[in-house]
Amino acid sequence: MNVHHSGIGMTSQRTRARMVERLRMQGVTDEAVLAAMIAVPRHIFVEEVLSNRAYDDVALPINFEQTISNPFTVARMSQLLRAGSNPGKVLEIGTGSGYQTAILAQFSREVYSVERIGPLLTRTRGRLGELRINNVRLRHADGLLGLSQAAPFDGIILTAATPHIPPALLEQLAIRGRMVFPRGTSEQVLCVIERNLQGYTETILDEVKFVQMIPGIWQR
Repeated sequence: MNVHHSGIGMTSQRTRARMVERLRMQGVTDEAVLAAMIAVPRHIFVEEVLSNRAYDDVALPINFEQTISNPFTVARMSQLLRAGSNPGKVLEIGTGSGYQTAILAQFSREVYSVERIGPLLTRTRGRLGELRINNVRLRHADGLLGLSQAAPFDGIILTAATPHIPPALLEQLAIRGRMVFPRGTSEQVLCVIERNLQGYTETILDEVKFVQMIPGIWQR
């Protein structure tokens, strides 16, 4: 995937390799996730003026009061979602810059991604097309409603925080599926919900900081 952008494309592969080594030191052990992180050029998903910070372990603004998560958060959530095996069909709530979407596409058969802010979705569609990522389906809709027409999903990932998971999303999770999301408002924790034949189990992990999930579709 050789994509040049802002004059740093020639060094981005080496820079990505250093990022992946840092992720290993931070505890990311899933080789499929690490391979995805080295394959996807993060610098094309950030604003051009911030390209030189693309591989730092920081969240960066992407307009409309949204951010692209830091690489460790993307890798950690991907590792939790994958849980050692490639999911068939994944639903992402909050497409944003499209970086997490592109990572998911590396190890998922099919990714459906829902974004409420139309201009972000248009930009992301162009980026994914540039990278020739063809197993992603983008939708402009209210992510809190999920995407019932494509359910059930083996994995669901939320890239913004919510105090409560809507019943619609729980219903769209397949048996033996996993949902990874940040729960909370001012104080947030990363959570994993697993569905089995008996119901749902939730595991609460570390503290995180995400923008808040907003219902509805953004209008100018």
